[in-house]
Amino acid sequence: MTVATPLLPPADWRDFLALTKPRVMTLVVFTGLCGMLAAPPVNGHFIHPVLGFTAILCIALGAGAAGALNQWYEADLDAKMRRTQKRPLPAGRMERESALHFGVGLAAFSVILMYFAVNFAAAAILTVSILFYVLVYTVWLKRRTPQNIVIGGAAGAFPPLIGWAAATGQVALLPLLLFALVFLWTPPHFWALALFVKTDYANAGVPMLPVVAGERVTRRQIGLYTIPMALAAVLPWPLGLTGPLYGGVASVTTLVFAALALVVATRTTTADDAMKPEKRLFSYSILYLFVVFGALVVDRWMFA
Repeated sequence: MTVATPLLPPADWRDFLALTKPRVMTLVVFTGLCGMLAAPPVNGHFIHPVLGFTAILCIALGAGAAGALNQWYEADLDAKMRRTQKRPLPAGRMERESALHFGVGLAAFSVILMYFAVNFAAAAILTVSILFYVLVYTVWLKRRTPQNIVIGGAAGAFPPLIGWAAATGQVALLPLLLFALVFLWTPPHFWALALFVKTDYANAGVPMLPVVAGERVTRRQIGLYTIPMALAAVLPWPLGLTGPLYGGVASVTTLVFAALALVVATRTTTADDAMKPEKRLFSYSILYLFVVFGALVVDRWMFA
């Protein structure tokens, strides 16, 4: 005699929203929007506002789909980590199948809508970004290598490319540099977080760099990755792709980032360390991207 597993009650809409990782989506949407607004006019015309809104909606839906599929696949890991235990799946507020269907449906809808409403280039890059985050980062890298964040960081770097492609139908040097900026920003951003939630990752068996290589190596890598990140941030100005406003803002904010990263890279923790420099770098790194990308848009509209 078998006992049927009781079904969970229907999930609340707020649980489906939580699956999309709305806090992460905010930065994704913003960088995608900035990529679109920084793009030059095509045949004397900027992207139509309705098409622009549709493209940003597709970026948001695609990012939400990737987040949902990530949580579907990592429900067992989330249940072991204090900062993720209250998510819908580990908290038992939703069936795993519901998260899977929601994520797949959202991904398909976002790509199809982008293709028919905007253009093929934007839809293709959006498809690659979703598949990269789900298959390459979540399924392949996350549980296997401490380089998961390094390689997987490409997934979060696609939005500026998508926004630019939505506006122009192609890719150029400036959005590629923006891609490089976010790609190189990701390791110091996430490793700063990993330093003060190392126990969580260790309990879940996730091979994040502080867990498998130790704090000293992680701190050194934060410092090393900040160097090419800084170059990618400032390079558009001397290359003539942006004006002095972007150059000034990028230089100053990147200098602050580097100073915070240097403190993290060179310090040694003590017993009961509150990890304030690491938390400061993590928080500032989010503000940093918002400010740099915002300055890019203002600069392009003022000096283009």
